[in-house]
Amino acid sequence: MWRIGQLARMAGVSQRTLRHYDKIGLLVPAAVDRATGYRWYGVTELSRLERIRGLQRLGLPLRQITDLLDAPEAQLRQALAENVTSLHRDIAALAATAAQAEDHLKTPMSILPQQTTVGPRRLRVRHLRLDHASELAAICAAVSPSTLLTWLGGQPTGGFAAAVTTDRGGEQLVLPARAVVRAIVPASIGVVRAGEELFGWLHRHELTVAGPTLEDHLIDAGGAHATVLEVPVLRRADRPAA
Repeated sequence: MWRIGQLARMAGVSQRTLRHYDKIGLLVPAAVDRATGYRWYGVTELSRLERIRGLQRLGLPLRQITDLLDAPEAQLRQALAENVTSLHRDIAALAATAAQAEDHLKTPMSILPQQTTVGPRRLRVRHLRLDHASELAAICAAVSPSTLLTWLGGQPTGGFAAAVTTDRGGEQLVLPARAVVRAIVPASIGVVRAGEELFGWLHRHELTVAGPTLEDHLIDAGGAHATVLEVPVLRRADRPAA
């Protein structure tokens, strides 16, 4: 029989770890001296400890190891398979985060695009046909729409369709639930530059515009203004064939 310090040295763990395992019922000593409180361990406990550490190295958390330590092999293999799937998801998410950070380092941007999904939206709009992007500023100044919509797949090279929200008349436009890329436009750079950066970001991430780009002009109760660009997107690989 070994005392807790001896077992800790043999197995390469701390005494604190062994006490914690005892506390949660994962590795109970073979005996406890009632007079001194010393914990005593034997071969059975050493073997159990090695199995615990082996399962930890396979990525299983202690709360799951407690249930699996004495479980049939088939149940353990199922838990490991599920854990491998979860780990692969985590790795993919971390890789995507690293790629986005690297992209931001390579191509400095004033905006931080976010991918998300949004629900359906109903708007009452007045449709327009513009010959040049420079006309947008005059239209927005004249009607002050809460939302401007443009049907563009990138920087405009000629005429294009647009729409502005209106309180009177117009037509009802229903936008379905969709995947979007959204960005808050810093007041210091303006919408034009933000739009250029956003379309460049979409191109680098192999995303295609899948509907009208929304330019929402928001005002909070304190009178502060914000402009939000929202572009519905599809991955190029998911785009329907022509």
